[in-house]
Amino acid sequence: MGRFRRLEDLDAVGLLKGGNVLVRIDLNVPLKDGRIADATRIERSLATLNELASRGAKSIVVAHFDRPKGKRVASMSLGPVAKALGEHLKRPVAFAEDCIGGAAEEAVAALGPGEVLVLENTRFHAGEEANDPDFAKALARHGDAFVSDAFSCAHRAHASTVGIARLLPSAAGRAMEAELDALSSVLDAPERPLAALVGGSKISTKLDLLRNLVAKVDVLVIGGGMANTFLAAQGIDVGRSMHEADLLPTAREILKRAQAVGCDIVLPKDVVLAREVKANAATRVAQADETGADEMILDVGAASLAAIEEKLSRCRTIVWNGPLGVFEVEPFGRGTFETARFVAERVADGELVAVAGGGDTAAALGAAGVADGFTYVSTAGGAFLEWLEGKALPGVEVLCEPR
Repeated sequence: MGRFRRLEDLDAVGLLKGGNVLVRIDLNVPLKDGRIADATRIERSLATLNELASRGAKSIVVAHFDRPKGKRVASMSLGPVAKALGEHLKRPVAFAEDCIGGAAEEAVAALGPGEVLVLENTRFHAGEEANDPDFAKALARHGDAFVSDAFSCAHRAHASTVGIARLLPSAAGRAMEAELDALSSVLDAPERPLAALVGGSKISTKLDLLRNLVAKVDVLVIGGGMANTFLAAQGIDVGRSMHEADLLPTAREILKRAQAVGCDIVLPKDVVLAREVKANAATRVAQADETGADEMILDVGAASLAAIEEKLSRCRTIVWNGPLGVFEVEPFGRGTFETARFVAERVADGELVAVAGGGDTAAALGAAGVADGFTYVSTAGGAFLEWLEGKALPGVEVLCEPR
């Protein structure tokens, strides 16, 4: 990634004071019974919107919600989310019933300096996901400049993430800036030793990630269901544990590659076993190769936990994606929670830079009580994963293109 443009670049050429600024934020928040279940993405947009307001800019928010597939779906309107945004900003937020056309143009024209307007769901138009040039131009007509503040959407080459950015002077907002700075600190120029902790159920969804990290990190801790596939690849009978038998050759290839490049892969030694995934199910701890035919590996044991902490204690930087066990079900969250607390303590002591991301990861850190204890926790899902895989993100690359 090259140098990306920041708000200062737009301010330097006088585009913020009194100007119309299109702001792409992520308002795709979880709604339950008409109420927002998690407002984290809204909260992270506030810094940019407040800063633009303080400079007298007129903020025109562009966003999507859910997957209406190019059609107007009443239940997927951004109206309720716009109201919630106003509550978080502690000031009125206007709402336009479309993102292009007369209704949008009238709402934009009515905006005063420092005010905020939310345009209706961009995905009500097929041109959004198709990155249609005409749709992008229709959106761009509302603004003098474009601020991209939705890293979680940056892996999509859509009209509101890439199309507008090529039509208007553009820059990253504060949330996007924080995300890019955090991710660059762990993969582009980390303080070493560098560790990665990767968990989750399947390696099939994280093959590119594992292959990229093996070439970049000094220590790779593998947990969750995907660790079972690696154990099975080494000839260990994992009983009824979740694993991907068809990917054993792939797991062996990753282990071989790690050995060749000097990446230390850490797999579970002892494990927590149970016959069912059920709260407070009967469990026992045994060596991984002592798993019974009717048992499942659902968490790491104390010896594995100690080994992980010993490896991480030598590291200066860590990136984390995915839990070590079935943390949602008691008592299979101990490995994830204790490791998370260990990392947070080292961050607090100034000994470690720790960046985490992914929905399950953020939920696990929250359950462990350390959501605020990491250096940075990404709210992005697919974009965070693709970044770790070493892929170029179109919504980021466009902010680095020469102007």
